[in-house]
Amino acid sequence: MAELDNEELRRLKDVNMDEAPARRHVRDCFKDIQHNLDHILIKTPGDGIKTKESYEVNSRGVEIFSKSWLPEASRPRALVCFCHGYGDTCTFFFEGIARRLALSGYGVFAMDYPGFGLSEGLHGYISSFDLLVEDVIEHFSNIKENSEFSSLPSFLFGQSMGGAVSLKIHFKQPNAWTGAFLVAPMCKIAEDMVPPPVLKHILIGLSSVLPKHKLVPQKDLTDAAFRDVTKRKLAPYNVICYCDKPRLRTAVEMLRTTQEIEQQLHKVCLPILILHGEADRMTDPSVSRELYEKAKSSDKKIVLYKDAFHSLLEGEPDEVILRVLSDIISWLDDHSFQVEGS
Repeated sequence: MAELDNEELRRLKDVNMDEAPARRHVRDCFKDIQHNLDHILIKTPGDGIKTKESYEVNSRGVEIFSKSWLPEASRPRALVCFCHGYGDTCTFFFEGIARRLALSGYGVFAMDYPGFGLSEGLHGYISSFDLLVEDVIEHFSNIKENSEFSSLPSFLFGQSMGGAVSLKIHFKQPNAWTGAFLVAPMCKIAEDMVPPPVLKHILIGLSSVLPKHKLVPQKDLTDAAFRDVTKRKLAPYNVICYCDKPRLRTAVEMLRTTQEIEQQLHKVCLPILILHGEADRMTDPSVSRELYEKAKSSDKKIVLYKDAFHSLLEGEPDEVILRVLSDIISWLDDHSFQVEGS
């Protein structure tokens, strides 16, 4: 089976996944293989959980893929709305995280951004970070307005670039969320992941002429993200992840957004939990410390994990993954009880 799987992965290199139909087809072909991988998240049981996958056209005319995980036997204690990282999807690894949260009593909702995962749009292309954030706000607002969930506490869950998305949502909706927890948030891209200044200025200039071109140099993100070598070998099975060189406009939008967020850390005012690996070489843990110090939230907490890399929930040894999940669920339990008892 392993040899067959590797052969299938090699064939993927010849598949053009620029558009959503191809990504959806590839995901369908690999579903069974993905479900049998030996990873603590993937092996999380789904018994007692209601899952639903949907495709809906949003107000901008973009078909968005979304997924939900709800406890089967009881009403959710709160809503958790997930914002995924750059290149990623709310399927594959995240499904195990969502099942853990649902088994702890939480309703989990997630979507793929336009251009990512199974949603429509050119793969890996962000024309405007602000538009992306508006798409996410629209999707989660529709869920929160549902009479079934409207009275429940609601939390943002941002991972990596999703941390930047979550903070931008908070800035636009300062009183709409019960709290947020951010895993390795992209408040600043680590210096050694950014091109040298001269090249950076050239690329910014080119982005207005060749916005969709893949010209931005990039190091191997898997090595930088996954500390556990065994888990690193499973990363390629996230077959609809965007792993090519960043497109010019995407890179510029991400850089602009992190610079903007870094200047607004003092505006963060909701209950917040920040989790970051001390050895993260992709997003700067020192800026997570700065977020913790500058946020005007009266209820804030930061947890730094010694020697841990960027992918705290996917690429660390099992005991670290379980500790991070436990830290998240304990924080959610505390804050959901506060709301329920208030």
